[in-house]
Amino acid sequence: MNPDSQTLPPRTLTQFLFIIFLRLIALSCFWFALQYWALLTGYSLNGRGRFDILLLPWRVAATGLAIAFPVAALGLWLTVSWGPVIWASAAGAQILMYTVWSDIFGQNPVIVILHGLVALVYTAFRVLLWRHKRAERLKLVGVDLP
Repeated sequence: MNPDSQTLPPRTLTQFLFIIFLRLIALSCFWFALQYWALLTGYSLNGRGRFDILLLPWRVAATGLAIAFPVAALGLWLTVSWGPVIWASAAGAQILMYTVWSDIFGQNPVIVILHGLVALVYTAFRVLLWRHKRAERLKLVGVDLP
């Protein structure tokens, strides 16, 4: 009798660590989302950050990030391809907020540095996974010449 589904090969250590990394970033995205929702609903800053009393640039940025970060968290937790894309757009928006438009949003170098480190680690993982997949494909290619 044949099994109902094909068995998957076991994950490598790099793949396992990459999934753990994505899930840690998903938790941080969820934390950012909670912070933005707390700001917009008045639970943080003693209600001084409620949506109705924010300045227009903060309304636009906080609302967009309050939507983008939970979506990114879901995509990263599920390890689907669109998760890092949504995270990159939200992180890019925060980096722009705190560097290019720092006169409006203030400066937050910690956020900028952390997003940069996450992008570097993500890129390193993707390169390692690409090299591993390439090595596996090269093993399948055989040369019949003596």
